Amino acid sequence: MKVLHIMKKHPAANTAPTVSKKPQRQPPERIQKLLAQAGVGSRRQIEKWIVEGLINVNGEVAKLGDKITVRDDIKLKGRVLKLEGKLQVETQVLIYHKPTGEIVSKNDPEGRPSVFKRLPRLDAGRWIAVGRLDLNTQGLLMFTNDGDLANKLMHPSQQIDREYAVRVMGRIDEAMLERLVNGVALEDGTARFEDIHESGGEGVNRWFHVVVAEGRNRLVRRLWESQECKVSRLIRVRYGSVYLPPGLPAGHHKFLDKKEVKELKRLTGL
Repeated sequence: MKVLHIMKKHPAANTAPTVSKKPQRQPPERIQKLLAQAGVGSRRQIEKWIVEGLINVNGEVAKLGDKITVRDDIKLKGRVLKLEGKLQVETQVLIYHKPTGEIVSKNDPEGRPSVFKRLPRLDAGRWIAVGRLDLNTQGLLMFTNDGDLANKLMHPSQQIDREYAVRVMGRIDEAMLERLVNGVALEDGTARFEDIHESGGEGVNRWFHVVVAEGRNRLVRRLWESQECKVSRLIRVRYGSVYLPPGLPAGHHKFLDKKEVKELKRLTGL
């Protein structure tokens, strides 16, 4: 535990001559870390831009591992990035009740509606989606202006729970549920539900609540499909410590308060 020692000034200290100190310069940081802190994007997205050659530092194409400061001339896709003011911005997190039919992308060649069109405008930085939900999935989607927080919340090493309410069509028995909890082989590796419990319905159309601890694409649907069951409705109701408020209509958002944001940072070790 760090201990802060505070020393009282002796009255005579007031007569000492004033010594001006130059402000300390910020040490260089890895480019993806600094840009993420400024809300330019998540670390994963920034690394993708670097690999694609879309970021320039002082007139040269950036490389993974490069270090920068706010004093460097940084451009993303030819647009100048001014980082200094953005690094002082308070972390904001909002939760959005995504309806079906919206995509989690800013640009879509097919012209489908985007979740980003519904979000409030930020004075500085940009909204970063914490994970994704596919077109036909609704429910809790988080956004933040803090790229470091977004990266931590999405990183596989964090093993953060995602809980879904899912309506399943098919013949389901205890042996199947046991297989889904113990792990089944998918095309991209073994996966499983951390928890599963029934929550209503009869016959071949039943509701379950399931928990996964990773964000692989369409993971909940693929796990059920591996057992020859069809998902007819899928709603994310929790991400880590954040729940979808029962009274929040689809297409609407709500900001987390400072205490809730602090809990998210604690959860991720920031």
